Amino acid sequence: MDEIDRAAVCIFECTTALSYPYAEGDEKVMKYLVNSREMKQYDTNTTEHFKVPSLLLMERAALAVFDEIKRQYPCSRKFLVVCGTGNNGADGLALTRLLLLDGAEVHTVLIGDRKKETDQCKKQLEILSAYGCSVLEAIPENTAYDVIVDAIFGVGLSRNVEGIFADTIRKMNELPGKKIALDMPSGISSDTGAVLNCAFRADCTITFAYEKIGMHLFPGNEYVGEIVTKQIGITDESFLTQMPGVMAFEMEDLRFLPKRASHSNKGSFGKLLLIAGSVDMAGAAVLSAKAAYTAGCGLVRVFTPEENRIPLQTSIPEAVLTTYHSEKLDASKLSEAMKWADVIVCGSGIGTGDAAHQIVKTVLQKASVPVVLDADALNIIAEDTSVLLLAHTELVITPHLGEMSRLTGDSIALIQTRLIDTAEKFAEKFHVTCVLKDEHTVVATPHGRTYLNLSGNHGMATAGSGDVLTGIIGSLLAQRADVETAAALGVYLHGLSGDTALKKCGFRGMMAGDVVNGLKDFLAENQL
Repeated sequence: MDEIDRAAVCIFECTTALSYPYAEGDEKVMKYLVNSREMKQYDTNTTEHFKVPSLLLMERAALAVFDEIKRQYPCSRKFLVVCGTGNNGADGLALTRLLLLDGAEVHTVLIGDRKKETDQCKKQLEILSAYGCSVLEAIPENTAYDVIVDAIFGVGLSRNVEGIFADTIRKMNELPGKKIALDMPSGISSDTGAVLNCAFRADCTITFAYEKIGMHLFPGNEYVGEIVTKQIGITDESFLTQMPGVMAFEMEDLRFLPKRASHSNKGSFGKLLLIAGSVDMAGAAVLSAKAAYTAGCGLVRVFTPEENRIPLQTSIPEAVLTTYHSEKLDASKLSEAMKWADVIVCGSGIGTGDAAHQIVKTVLQKASVPVVLDADALNIIAEDTSVLLLAHTELVITPHLGEMSRLTGDSIALIQTRLIDTAEKFAEKFHVTCVLKDEHTVVATPHGRTYLNLSGNHGMATAGSGDVLTGIIGSLLAQRADVETAAALGVYLHGLSGDTALKKCGFRGMMAGDVVNGLKDFLAENQL
C-alpha cells in the first residue's frame, strides 16, 4: 500500500468512525463555523501533522464537486470553469479533468498572474496538459453554458476585487446557466460576509470540511445560494489545540434543554420576574410572559404600572401581577419581587422616564440572580454603559442593531460589517453575554465562546418578536439552564418557533403572537 492509499484509508476512518471532544468532559456537539485563518490552519495541520498529501485532499474536493454537479444537474453537458492561480483554482482545474473524462464539453479559463501560481495549481495544469486539455485566458464571447463554476479565490480573499478579476466575475454573473462556487463565492469575505467590491452570485456553494462564517452573515449570505458541505478528509482531529471560535446549534442540541422531572410542581420550573410595560404599553409584558410560560417556566410575575392590570389579567391570567404607580415607584415592592425571583427580565416597554431609570439602577446594583436586559433598559444603560460593571450577577443583554449602536457609539452600518467582533468585544469589556440580534443573531459570552444562530426567517422581523425572545431566554434561566446555554439555545429555539409559525402564517402575515404559538407547536411536535 503506497502513501496515498494509506492516507485515503486514514481519511475514511477519521470521517466515519471517530468523534472528538469540544470541551473537557463533553461529547462533540453543535456545528462548527470557521474563518479563513482557521480553515487554512486545519488544512495545514492535516497535511503536515497527519501527513495527508495535499493532492489527495484536492482530488477528494474535485470528486465531491463532480458528484454534486452530477446529482443536481444530471443533464448538463456544457461547462465553464473559471480558475485563479491559487489552490482554489487548482480545485477547479482538477474538476475540469473529471468533467472532460466524463464526456462533457468544458471551457476552462485561468486568470491572474501566472508567476503567482501555487505548486498545486502548477501540478494540475501539468496533469491537464498531459491529457491534452487546453486552458483559455478569457471567457469566450457569445457562448452559452449549462453550468458556470467559480474557482477564482476561495476562502482566503481579504482585498477588494479589481481589474480583470472584477470584469470576469461580472461577466460570469451576466451569463445564463446555473452557477456554482467552490468553497466560497469569489469576492465574499469568509470572515465577515462583506462584498469586496464585487462578488460571484452562486446558486450553490459547495464548501469543504466546514461552513465558513461569512456564508451566514449579511450581505454574503445573499450570494452563496444553497450551501452543500463536503467532507474531504479535514476532520475535527485537525483542530489539534485550536478549536473554532464560532459554533451553531442544531436540532440534536435541543437535548440541552432543561430536564423536567415527573415528580414536580410549579416551583420546580423556576420563578421569573418580568419587569415590563408602561402606561399604554402592556403588549411587551404580555408577549414576554406568554413566551416564558410556553417555554416551560413554572411561575411568571409581572412588575408593571397599575394601568396595565386589566389587559394583563385578561390576556394572560396565569401571570402573577405586582403593580406600581407610574408616577412614583414603590421601591419596597420592587425589592420584594426581586428577592422572590430566580431570574429577572427587565426592559421591554418600560420607557425611559424617572421610574424606569430607578428600576434599571436598582436591578443592576441589587440583583443576586441572573438578569436579562432588553429594549428600554438598554437605552437607559446607553447613557452610561459603565453601570453594567456595577452588577453582582450574570447579565444577558439582547440589543438589536439600533440599540447596539447606542451602546457602542458605532454606526449601524459599521456594526453590520463587524457583527461578531462587535458582540465579542462588548461581552468581554463589560462581562456580559451579548445577544446581538440580526438576521443571524450572534451570542457572545464573556469567556470567549461565540454562537451564530442559523434558525429563523424574515417573517420574524415584526414588532414584539424581541419580547418573545427575552421571555424564552428568561424561562430557560428560570429552569436552571446556565447563562450560556439559555442565551444561545434560547435564540435557536426562538428561530425554530418562527420557522414553525411560517408554515401557518407565511412571511408577511407573521406576528409576534404567532411566534409564541409556533413555540408551543414546535415543542409539542418534537415532544419537548
